[in-house]
Amino acid sequence: MEKLLIINPGSTSTKIAVYEGLTRKFSENISHPLEELKSFPSIIDQTEYRTHVITDCLERAGAPLSAMDGIIGIGGLLKSVDSGVYRVNDAMLADLRSHTYGEHAANLGAVIADTLAKNLGKPAYIADPITVDEMQPLARISGHPLLPRYGRTHTLNHKRVARTVAEELGKPYEQCRLVVAHLGGGISIAAHAEGRIIDSTTSRSEGTFSMDRSGQLNCWELAKLCFSGKYEKQQVLKMLNGEGGVSAYLGTKDFRDVEARRNEGDATASAIFEALAYQVSKEIAAMTAVLSGQVDAIVLTGGIANSRAFVNLVTDRISYLAPIVLKPGEEEMDSLAYYLHGVLTGAIAPKEY
Repeated sequence: MEKLLIINPGSTSTKIAVYEGLTRKFSENISHPLEELKSFPSIIDQTEYRTHVITDCLERAGAPLSAMDGIIGIGGLLKSVDSGVYRVNDAMLADLRSHTYGEHAANLGAVIADTLAKNLGKPAYIADPITVDEMQPLARISGHPLLPRYGRTHTLNHKRVARTVAEELGKPYEQCRLVVAHLGGGISIAAHAEGRIIDSTTSRSEGTFSMDRSGQLNCWELAKLCFSGKYEKQQVLKMLNGEGGVSAYLGTKDFRDVEARRNEGDATASAIFEALAYQVSKEIAAMTAVLSGQVDAIVLTGGIANSRAFVNLVTDRISYLAPIVLKPGEEEMDSLAYYLHGVLTGAIAPKEY
């Protein structure tokens, strides 16, 4: 049975898992002290440090690197690509190391996987990076030609839960019409049809706000704010991504804290909690229109989907549209294992970046 190493770097931690086939045998969420991370000039400079931590963790777990048959990492900020699994190559590494499309902890996924795989004399892979863009041409047209729309979702989790729900429905994913709402620190809501994400919104740029992202704002007022002389460019960008959304109202990025404050009678927390459910419901309904109302299921996934109170507020508004399926939590590690197992068994052909 093939042994698979899965690597998923986050801002202050690195998740790793070892699978035998599609069965998870070991997993660890390795925390990195902020004091240590601050010593690196950029995220990509953490490569050697995190690689060493991973190999040490594997040794302690009795799953040494030398026993691995394949390695895959989460994909980072790359050029727009189709969904699928990609072999890590020099062009990809160059884009990630130079931050061509932006700096993000996920950029370390391919770089660390490649570093470890070279020690084994094997190729490394990534799958469904966050820059997967399958948006249909009609959906790309925005209110101005200089600012076209583009697809950005939590693709790994979207595709994984969509395939799972399709299997439960007894249909191939390619024949299903689904609306998937990933509800986490970031929120992305998408219409899936014919095996592709044909339209989507993400709180980094449009759609509902999320825990630290502002989502769609009044562009007229935003333009006036930008040229008011009160804010620098980086301050405005932080308002949109990092210090917007729930955190701007309540000073927390933890949804559990918001719910606890609501339960304690905090009126502001309750209003934000309910406003978030309202906006999520509205975006889901919009995606059912993209599918002309022919929807096999609406899927709620991500960490916020663990909140029964939040789910109830959403389902009260949208239950008339289609059957609702709950898939709380995230399945990114399982999704990466699915892709790598497919490559190693010959069921999936890797693509070139």
